[in-house]
Amino acid sequence: MDGKEIIKMFGFEVKEEPKSIYPFSPVYRVRHGNDDVVVKRTQTRADNVIAYTTMLKDRGINVVTPVKLHVDNPQKYEDTNFVVYPFIEGKKYTGDDREIYEAGNLLGQIHSFSPISNTFNLLEYDVYDFNQKEVEESMEAIIQHADKAQVEIDPGLKAKLLKSVAIQEELQHAGLPLVATPHDYKANNLVLIPKPFLIDPDNATWIPRIFDLALALLLFHNEHEEAADRIFTINEWKLFLSGYKEYISLTEIEKVFWEKAIKHVFLDEVMWLMAEYEEDWQNPSQQRLFKSLMSIMIDSVDYNLE
Repeated sequence: MDGKEIIKMFGFEVKEEPKSIYPFSPVYRVRHGNDDVVVKRTQTRADNVIAYTTMLKDRGINVVTPVKLHVDNPQKYEDTNFVVYPFIEGKKYTGDDREIYEAGNLLGQIHSFSPISNTFNLLEYDVYDFNQKEVEESMEAIIQHADKAQVEIDPGLKAKLLKSVAIQEELQHAGLPLVATPHDYKANNLVLIPKPFLIDPDNATWIPRIFDLALALLLFHNEHEEAADRIFTINEWKLFLSGYKEYISLTEIEKVFWEKAIKHVFLDEVMWLMAEYEEDWQNPSQQRLFKSLMSIMIDSVDYNLE
């Protein structure tokens, strides 16, 4: 992918091929007048995401929206959409109690502003088609990576994943409340100014509300150098949830299906992460996070919604 060409589409000039400031996808920081901006990839329904995030911004939510330029923003390069956002100056999350509470509080506010139907026509979550073969293949890869890293895998993990395959249809038809949400809500996508500011809303999705909450529980500390190399402790989770529940009253049906939702989101979002990236198993910090994630898959009873 030609970074120079992508940047030039938006009227910016660079002499050399730019380097991404994010290791996992193209994110370029460039100068625009007196300010810095970020050129990054966004999803196929870019205009829908922008309409949604603009609504959030108009409601007082700290979230990036596209910079006004003399050319269209976003733009398409080959088959990929790119957008220019302001570069937000601030501090990184460190995991103190106040930051955890305020992060939960912001997610609660975001969910509280969701329309009751998918009026922004965001991508709709529909991942209910995992099968036993996928689990078996993923577990084979996970065990191989773990063996090389000299990490012991709980033999109960595979059984838990296979059980999660069996409950997909039940979750799909449970009538869980749905929300519009930026999704992928994690510390790496927040800047503290000092309150949390969301800098990556590009995975915006129409999804069961507790799936989004479960993703925050599981992967809030993923890919973050300053965050703890583990999931939330039980007390930290209660703190996050207390901030969240300032704006959201979870329903009884959500409480009934919460543990199953955690395991389904693990199946969807964590299993592939552990199976696909062998190099992560050689990273001591990511290795400890994986161990923490596996422990909650085995027993999540203390991570409740109360």
